[in-house]
Amino acid sequence: MRRFVGFVQKELYHIFRDPRTLLILFGMPLVQILLFGYAVTNEIREVRIAVLDQSKDLVTQRITERVLSSEFFALEQTLSDEAGIEPAFRSNRIKAVLHYEAEFAEKLRRDGSASIQILLDATDPNTAQSVLSYLTGLIQQDLAEQRIASVPLSIRIEPRMRYNPELKGVFLFVPGLITIILMLVSAMMTSISITREKELGTMEVLLVSPMRPFQIILAKVTPYVLLSLINASGILLIGRNVFGVPIQGSLLLLMAECVLFIIATLSLGILISTVAQTQQVALMLSLMGLMLPTILLSGFMFPIDNMPIPLQVISNIIPARWFIVIVKGIMLKGVGLEAVWKETLVLAGFAAVFISLSIRRFKVRLQ
Repeated sequence: MRRFVGFVQKELYHIFRDPRTLLILFGMPLVQILLFGYAVTNEIREVRIAVLDQSKDLVTQRITERVLSSEFFALEQTLSDEAGIEPAFRSNRIKAVLHYEAEFAEKLRRDGSASIQILLDATDPNTAQSVLSYLTGLIQQDLAEQRIASVPLSIRIEPRMRYNPELKGVFLFVPGLITIILMLVSAMMTSISITREKELGTMEVLLVSPMRPFQIILAKVTPYVLLSLINASGILLIGRNVFGVPIQGSLLLLMAECVLFIIATLSLGILISTVAQTQQVALMLSLMGLMLPTILLSGFMFPIDNMPIPLQVISNIIPARWFIVIVKGIMLKGVGLEAVWKETLVLAGFAAVFISLSIRRFKVRLQ
């Protein structure tokens, strides 16, 4: 029995002396509970909206104030005419537009009814449904407070879903799936592949070869670039021909953005391989450092605007967040480079930084 207890104590000493084991045992559950607790939510908060008020009377102003006084919505833009609606949506600045018809209060007084058109960005159908539900509730609440017993009032709410009128969930999941697959093939498989070379001892073959570090890296990642492009093309074909997901914008621009994202994630996978000594560590770092944040904090499944400020800040350093905006904009909204140039520059910056760090650390490992 004393021998058994001694053996258990020895194992406990080994565990508590290994920082990586402690990180997996205690760090992983803590990170997961925080991410799932704060990021996984269907509630909406401070959704950016625009208002197009063609009536500008006391009733429309009161309804707008009611909507904006809640914690759910924030005024991003006041539109002067209908021509400004499409540019506002395409620039990703807003999620909804409140459009009051002309002579709103007069029609409500004279006919007992008037209409409000709610236009929604339905590229994320779940968020669009939630926004519509919240807006409808706030408008009806204000109407109930204004109601006069002898004069029944009625406000007709006319929802219009932009870019995804049927609210198909696949319109959201195809862009997200492209991102996840590219991250999986590019970053995770690259990190495991290079780490396997070190673990099996075949890295020495590369050490004595006349190839330079950047040539070694290029030779290792080229097959994964080709495989990633094949996967992305396959997902696009299936999404369009089987599920009817449109590609409204330039296919050439979309593939160019895919290549840029692949370069960024490949270099990130190489960076992980310079840190990890075994395939298991590389796999764990890829899952914890890439896949989990990509799924939860990229806007693929849960809106970033609904997350706490610290998580929104963290999401800015996740390449997938910017890539998903690009893919959804090109595929569903038909935007060009003029609308996604900021996101493209961010991805290019990620790629440049990761490539520089990877080559530098790879040189150190070779030495």
